[in-house]
Amino acid sequence: MRILPLLFLIATAVAQSGPRVQTSHTTENLRGVSAVSRQVAWASGTHGTYLRTTDGGQTWIPGQVPDATTLDFRAVVAFSANEAFLMSAGPGDQSRIYHTSDGGQHWQQQFTNSNPKGFFDSMAFWDPKHGIVLGDPIPDEKGKPKFELLATEDGESWHAIPHSQLPDALDGEGAFAASNSCIALGEERHFSAASASEKEGASAPDANIWFATGGKAARVFHSPDRGKTWEAFNTPILHGPESAGIFSIAFRDARHGVIAGGDYKHPDDDGPNLAFTNDGGKTWTLSNLHPQAYFSALAYDQQVNAAALRQSEEQPAKGIEKKLTKPVAPQRLFVVGEDFIFDFRPPNDPRRINGKKKQGFAFNAVSPFPEGGALIVGPKGTIADIP
Repeated sequence: MRILPLLFLIATAVAQSGPRVQTSHTTENLRGVSAVSRQVAWASGTHGTYLRTTDGGQTWIPGQVPDATTLDFRAVVAFSANEAFLMSAGPGDQSRIYHTSDGGQHWQQQFTNSNPKGFFDSMAFWDPKHGIVLGDPIPDEKGKPKFELLATEDGESWHAIPHSQLPDALDGEGAFAASNSCIALGEERHFSAASASEKEGASAPDANIWFATGGKAARVFHSPDRGKTWEAFNTPILHGPESAGIFSIAFRDARHGVIAGGDYKHPDDDGPNLAFTNDGGKTWTLSNLHPQAYFSALAYDQQVNAAALRQSEEQPAKGIEKKLTKPVAPQRLFVVGEDFIFDFRPPNDPRRINGKKKQGFAFNAVSPFPEGGALIVGPKGTIADIP
């Protein structure tokens, strides 16, 4: 492992008093979070727990899915105050998918993993009808390990993406169910009527899927066509032990993305734990942030990202072939460590926002608000927001 100068944390990072902590009314370990708006958000965690707020976090109402007290809901994806999906992670039938359309008054169990070797890791959606779930490798009909991928086209029924379409997983390679962020999807791009190349009022769906792995390998799998074809690319992120690898992946458009991870059993070890791409995930360049730490989650600021996308459409970026050691500005990126959050706002230096150790605050996962900023969740019912 390289020993490099303390370029940022000592010289340039600015310690903050802490994010704005909200009262969750639970002590469960929270790893799922989904911010629909500044007012509406959902969270999820251990012992079948989910939470919902409709007043911007002033009041969080915890609930428990019936007959699910043994489940650990590592993922929640919400679309309104009424509609949300939950995914539990665990061996075999402990991995399940649930859906509510009435704010949690009733839950429909949509899918249960029947393979005893299966283990769900992450869930993402393009819209309420189209989503995907990633699971650890299971043997295919020829005994070769393949990552498990489920898809829905109606928001109700789920089917497996054929193993024949996926590259083989390597021995000892898996994914991490740490923050529901080891899979990333392209987003629909909406065009105005003034766009001569698109139909009036049309939207062009982005069919990209990326997911990230760890263990004996730290790779990024990419499909440009919603799972029909795939490629896998090596990355320079720390890997080897089963506790190390890529824990989170995010893309702000089809070319520019970021991966983060490390070794959760050695969270204070310097990286390489953070890298960027400008070619859709084919190649990755390590960040020059040092020293690094274990990062469990990351997300782009949605408001700043939308502004950057509009700018790139109006004036395409030049010199895109140049490998970057920093993200392409303008943008904002949240990177979550165990007890701190990095707030990147290029070209400024990263801002370090510390948790309050005396009060036991720590962090697992992040979800950006559409209006800008982010919602963070963690152990012992921690919920906090960054404006």
